[in-house]
Amino acid sequence: MTARLADTLRYLRSLRAGSYLALAVAALTVIGLVALSSAGRSFSSDPYFILRRQLVWLVVALTAGACAALVDLEKARRLTWVGAAGVLVLLVLVLIPGIGVTVNGARRWLDLGPMRLQPSDLAKVVLVFAMAHFFAENQRHRETFLRGFVYPGMMVGLFAGLVLLEPDFGTAFLIGAVGFCLMFLAGARWLYLVPTGITALSLFSVAVYLDPVRLRRITSFLDVEANKGDSAYQLWQGLLAFGAGGIEGVGLGNGRQQLAYLPEAHTDFIFPVIGEELGFVVTGIIVLLFLVLFACGTLALRRAPNLFQFLLVTGSLLFLTFQALINMGVVTGLLPTKGMSLPFISYGGSNLVVMFLFTGIVINCLRSWEEPVLRKPREL
Repeated sequence: MTARLADTLRYLRSLRAGSYLALAVAALTVIGLVALSSAGRSFSSDPYFILRRQLVWLVVALTAGACAALVDLEKARRLTWVGAAGVLVLLVLVLIPGIGVTVNGARRWLDLGPMRLQPSDLAKVVLVFAMAHFFAENQRHRETFLRGFVYPGMMVGLFAGLVLLEPDFGTAFLIGAVGFCLMFLAGARWLYLVPTGITALSLFSVAVYLDPVRLRRITSFLDVEANKGDSAYQLWQGLLAFGAGGIEGVGLGNGRQQLAYLPEAHTDFIFPVIGEELGFVVTGIIVLLFLVLFACGTLALRRAPNLFQFLLVTGSLLFLTFQALINMGVVTGLLPTKGMSLPFISYGGSNLVVMFLFTGIVINCLRSWEEPVLRKPREL
């Protein structure tokens, strides 16, 4: 028994960080498919409609992730500004009535016939590439006011501002938070970052206060039980799902919340569905898998050969983990209600593709960092 355990530990140590990360993503994806097979029961006409659509998107996402894992990143970065310009055009187009698709009062999608594209998801990938490329090209000036703060700050503000106009407050906040972190890690001075961060948070709070829908979400979040029949209904039902599931859950397919009780059970609130049917054990495993994903990337950052790849991996990991933290914080009542999907698990096409793109980028970098480098011996 001891010998087998020792062999297992040696095998696990021999695996590379990229392998652990890929296994974590694969496990999260499988859990998501299992959960969606149950959550799709709310579609009485076709209980497997959601699952089939997600499988189609999964094929697209796997293809995109594989391409990102195999592409030459140094060649891909040459197209950074072309990609940024293209995504900015899409973010503007989605705001135009008649072009952007409006759902629940928000204009965030472009109709492409058999599918819908959400440009704000693409903006996440483009922003990471743009910030990494810009700071890598301006390393000597990263502590200056103009190149180290103003130009990258304008990039972050432009992307976040266009997303905010949709309106999508959560994604705009996420873009701003990741952009701020990348600027700090790239070497921008605290003297510029701190006042700007305080100002940005103040303006964001004012925007929330002036928006009746978002303000109502904040007030209902502060007293969920008093608003459980109205603005906090979704959160209340999610909390009931966690309570009903307990440690082991009520069993796959035996949950009640997705049967028209819990709105958006297959998208933003898929985590409570898992909590009800599979219990605290599986929800804890999901949290652990996201921790493994984040740890595999961050522990390998010390081997990054240059600032470009360092920021590329960091930005990808931040978007993956911050989005997961926000989703889990919302559905457990720790954060105000905000429609944001749980990476790899929630139903959704463009977001799933972007999450696999980030995964492919990280694996691409980790794989190159772990390859042995041949050095020419010094002449004696």
